This record gives sequence, structure tokens and C-alpha cells, in this order.
Amino acid sequence: MALVETPAAVLGKHAADFTLLGVDGQQWTLAQCMGSKGLVVIFMCNHCPYVQAIHQRILRDAHDLLAIGVKSVAIMPNDAHAYPQDSFANMQRIAQEHQYPFPYLYDETQAVAKAYDAVCTPEFFGINAAFLVQYRGRLDASRKELAPENSPRELVEAMQLIAETGQGPVQQLASIGCSIKWRT
Repeated sequence: MALVETPAAVLGKHAADFTLLGVDGQQWTLAQCMGSKGLVVIFMCNHCPYVQAIHQRILRDAHDLLAIGVKSVAIMPNDAHAYPQDSFANMQRIAQEHQYPFPYLYDETQAVAKAYDAVCTPEFFGINAAFLVQYRGRLDASRKELAPENSPRELVEAMQLIAETGQGPVQQLASIGCSIKWRT
């Protein structure tokens, strides 16, 4: 497990489209995932301790953002053959067990992760209603341990701004997590 920090995003870039299989058996596109005010694209997996630490906060924030017209989608980009905990069957089990309020999609070819220049799990991209990337950063100050409960909810605050103005915050702090497990 290599710890990596995300590079800065090219804000204003059009979000990469995709068609990916969801744990519900349906094919999902970027447009189908989009909310009326925006979308959070989350690159995550089942086995990463950084994702596990904030898992409940991801679900909480996704629920809260729905109220302002921002939907979320989670994409699992890892090589599931090398990391069986991230298999499609385990994705289905975890999503059902936690009643995900968003589609959980399998990027089997890793083409979508590459199109977004994603490097780690978890990694968060905030997209405005015009399909432009306006945020690339972290959920909050958590690492493998949760940040204090009163810590700023950076992703939520960024998406509230994007929902209101179409623009992301000037200051964005990089997400830190496990490197994506690329196929060899």
C-alpha cells in the first residue's frame, strides 16, 4: 500500500464521460449520475484503510448533498484480480450492506481512472451542472484516523459553493490515500 497525494486538478476541464457497470447490474453514464446542481465522483475501493476510516462520512455527506441537488457516484478502479477484496461480488456486498445512496461502479479496464488522472483511493472530484471539474480534493482532514467531528467538511462546503455559483473554492487540499492498484 503506497501512500500518495493527488496532484492539483485542471479546474474547468470537461469531466470525462464513462459507461460503467454498477453493482445493480445496470450500465451507468456520467449524465445518468449527474444531479441538477452537480456531481461528486469518488474513486474508492473496499480494502483501502483510508476509505474505511471515512466510509460513514462519505455516506453521510452523499446523503446531505442530495438535499441541494448534488448527486454522487463511486468508482472502484483497482485491479480486482490482484486485490480480491475489491472484486465485483464484494463491491455488491458492501454496497448492499451499507445501502449506498449512489451508484457503485466497476472501472474494470481502469480507463475512467486514467481519464480523470486519479491516483489514489479515496479521491474526490466535484463537477458542476455544466459538467466541468471544479474540485479535486479531500473529504475532510481525516487520514487513516477520523478527523475530529467538528472539522470542516471540505467536500460538502466545496459542493455547496459549486451548486450555488458553478465555481469551486480557490483553496483545495489534496486527497491522500492508497495508490490505485494498476494492472500490470
